[in-house]
Amino acid sequence: MTRPHRRRGGGRALRQLRRNRAAMAALTFLGLVLVAAVLAPLLAPADPAAQDLLDRLQGPSAQHLLGTDTFGRDVLSRLLYGAQVTLLAVLQALLIAAVAGIPLGLLAGFVAGPVDAVLGRVSDALLSLPPLVLALAIVGVIGPGLTNVMVAIGIVLAPPLFRLARGAAQAVTGETYIEACRAAGLSPARILGRHVLPNAGSPLLVQLTFSAGVVIVAEASLSFLGLGVQSPGSSWGTMLRDAFDAIYDSPYFMVAPALAIVLTILSFAVLGDGLRDALEGRGIAAPREGRGVRRLLQAAGGRR
Repeated sequence: MTRPHRRRGGGRALRQLRRNRAAMAALTFLGLVLVAAVLAPLLAPADPAAQDLLDRLQGPSAQHLLGTDTFGRDVLSRLLYGAQVTLLAVLQALLIAAVAGIPLGLLAGFVAGPVDAVLGRVSDALLSLPPLVLALAIVGVIGPGLTNVMVAIGIVLAPPLFRLARGAAQAVTGETYIEACRAAGLSPARILGRHVLPNAGSPLLVQLTFSAGVVIVAEASLSFLGLGVQSPGSSWGTMLRDAFDAIYDSPYFMVAPALAIVLTILSFAVLGDGLRDALEGRGIAAPREGRGVRRLLQAAGGRR
């Protein structure tokens, strides 16, 4: 019976993750960021785009807990709304990377031959290019804006996911239960979805977690350069740009967005380490066949 075994394996991984205090602290912080982003309209003390030039570059006060920026806008409000942009950017980029990289990787590893050769060369070519330079080139072609930037970042992040999925498919292609699935007439799409993809789930999840930090850095960098979120929109990258322009007048203004970026990236990295430790040994090295495949093998007289 494979399903109870899967539940026990998942329970062990969850208990291992819970025992990792650093990973749980990182998960808690990311949960707070998510709550702040969702409840930003309720938590923000002011309109993040409202300007008051008579009250610009002010320090913390009862009215503005984190002070005001170069246009007199409330820093705390912009920080909360910037969390929305950050999480939306992570979601968009990782979704694009997963859709572009994982199915093609599974296809290349399962089919092999010319398909694998062509897709592998394209992946190697993308990996050989500097990520930020490639993202700048893509944004230069399709134009600035958060969605366009995330399309570029998603394309940059797709090759590592492609390689992981391809390796998972190659590792199990010659297994007996895969041959049994083919003999039973299962379609390649069903074999890939039910018997190949689960074996790559653990390393792909860890890779996506680490990639979230890369997305935050890229979004902040491109927004800092004026290619991401456009004014008067609020993002942590644009807040850093505004603070940089006024660094000699009010250096304190740079602290809040910088800390938000650093702590969020660090939290994703620590959580990725925790997931990797908890899921160790449950990746592509341990193929898992479903109950239907076991029936096929038993009917054929096989023993696993």
